[in-house]
Amino acid sequence: MKAATTSTVRIPVSGGARLMAQEFLPAGGVDTTLPTVVLAHGWTITRHSWLPVIDELQRHRAVRVIAYDQRGHGESTMGSDPASVRGLGDDLASVITATVPEGPIVLGGHSMGGMSVMAYAGLHHAEFVSRVRGAALVATAASVAGRKPIPLEGLVMGVASRAPRIAPRFLVPTPIQGRLLFGEGANPDDVKTAVGMIKRTKMPTIGAYFNAIEQHDEIEALAHFVDVPTHILVGTKDRLTPVKWARMLQEQIPTARLTVLPGLGHMLTYEATGTVADALIDFIDLSA
Repeated sequence: MKAATTSTVRIPVSGGARLMAQEFLPAGGVDTTLPTVVLAHGWTITRHSWLPVIDELQRHRAVRVIAYDQRGHGESTMGSDPASVRGLGDDLASVITATVPEGPIVLGGHSMGGMSVMAYAGLHHAEFVSRVRGAALVATAASVAGRKPIPLEGLVMGVASRAPRIAPRFLVPTPIQGRLLFGEGANPDDVKTAVGMIKRTKMPTIGAYFNAIEQHDEIEALAHFVDVPTHILVGTKDRLTPVKWARMLQEQIPTARLTVLPGLGHMLTYEATGTVADALIDFIDLSA
C-alpha cells in the first residue's frame, strides 16, 4: 500500500502561540462524502502518537485526517497564555476553523487530547453538536479529582514548570516510563517511540500541563455529548486514567459506548490500534 501524502500548516492562536497541524491524505484520493477526522494527542507526547491509527484508518477508509501538536508540545509553541485545558479546547476550535472550515467532522482525543475535546464541546457546544458526527474518547477523564498523587510529584512538577525550556531526556528512563504508560505485552519499539516523545518535550510544558490537568473539570461539558455518538475506550492496566474514570464518563453520557480492554495500558493508540481505528470508522460510516 502506498503511504499517505501529507502537508503541514502553522495556525496562529491566542497568546502569540502557533500550532503545527498536519494533513494526511490517502494515496488513492479522498472520498469527499466522508467526514474529516481531527485528532488531539495527550500530555507530553505529540501528533505522531496517532500515526499508527491514521495508517490503519486509511487502509480501510479514504478519509482526510488532521492531527496537530497541542500548545507547547512537539512543533507547536507555548505562547503567553497560562496553561489550561479550556485553552486547549479553544485551540482545537482554531484548528478546526483553519483546516476544516465547513462540513462534518469526527473527533478523536487521547488522554489530554480527550480533555481538549471535552473542553471544545463545552465552549463551542453549538458547533460541536451540529458538525461532529462522532467522538472517540481514548484513555481520558473529565476530571482527575481524588487521584492519589505519586510522592513528591507536586514538587517535581512545580520545579519543571519553572525550569528553562529544555527537554528532560535522560531524566525520563525508558523502562520505568514504559511500565507506567503501557500494559501487558507492550511492543518494545512502541515503548521506545512513545517515551522518546516525552524525553523531547520541554520541561515547562510538562509541569504547566500537569497542573492544568490537575485543575481541569469538564463534567458539565459532557451534557453536550448526549446528542453526539461517543465511544469511550480504556485499558484495565491504565495507571494514568483508570477504568473508574471511564465509567464516570459513561454515567454522564448514557448514550456512549464503553470498551474496556483487558491487560492494556494508557497508550491505546499503540496497544489497541485496530480497536481505536474501528471506533473512528464506525462514526465515519454513520455519516456515509
